[in-house]
Amino acid sequence: MPATKPRVLLVTDLAYQARGRRYCDEDIRLSAALREDFDLALCHPLDAAALMDAFDVVLVRNSGPVLNYRAEYEAFRSRALDRGTRVYNQLTGRADMAGKQYLLDLSAAGYPVIPTVDRAEDLARLPVVPEYVVKPKLGADSIGLRTLPREQLDSVTYDGDVLVQPLIRFVYEVSFYFVDDAFQYALHAPDPEQRWRLERYEPTAADLEFAHRFIAWNTVEHGIQRVDACRTPEGDLLLVELEDLNPYLSLDLVDEAIRDRFTAALRASLLKLAANRP
Repeated sequence: MPATKPRVLLVTDLAYQARGRRYCDEDIRLSAALREDFDLALCHPLDAAALMDAFDVVLVRNSGPVLNYRAEYEAFRSRALDRGTRVYNQLTGRADMAGKQYLLDLSAAGYPVIPTVDRAEDLARLPVVPEYVVKPKLGADSIGLRTLPREQLDSVTYDGDVLVQPLIRFVYEVSFYFVDDAFQYALHAPDPEQRWRLERYEPTAADLEFAHRFIAWNTVEHGIQRVDACRTPEGDLLLVELEDLNPYLSLDLVDEAIRDRFTAALRASLLKLAANRP
């Protein structure tokens, strides 16, 4: 009889409509690539808690913003932690998985992050610019994001649930993609007005040092992470977001060799996790 393959439950919302991206295509192709090594099934995030006990690993991919199903996600998370379920990404992530508090923490600790505050009395710590970004701490996919002129910041309700940042006039955005702590590829958006019109980017040693610094801070041992940064006119990189829950990968924009290398790294990481039985 053939050897039993590890069972993987891939959590995805194939119907989710994202701006400028087709999440469903990425997960369909990725699941096809993983079937060689795993007995794999796809499910909607609302079904994950009920189904996960029958699988060796739960792989959370393009499951959409948790804001759309917060209570159900917290129930899934609690059940998985209680049962020792092997979830990929690891549920102990300190970045977007836990909200946007990490931007405050990293900013206060002196990391190269867009300056961030969440209290009216701290607004003076932000650089003086014409406009500011106000966004919810539990936001995702630009949901609830507002841009306000400086004179309107007094109208914001500072209840601990929102963040304020200066609107950075950057040269471009760039994203670095990792499997566990290993860098895989980078993409950038040359036009600041076209966030998801991405092109291949060859990072410098300094770029990779920047990205690795945040991966090391997050201490996620198994998972896919995306470090999003912006390049300032002065040439510096500043962290925009550290996505450690369900980062979109833009795999359709990389060549076959990079895509195969990424898939091989993911396959190896999942096999390692599946073999690590509690």
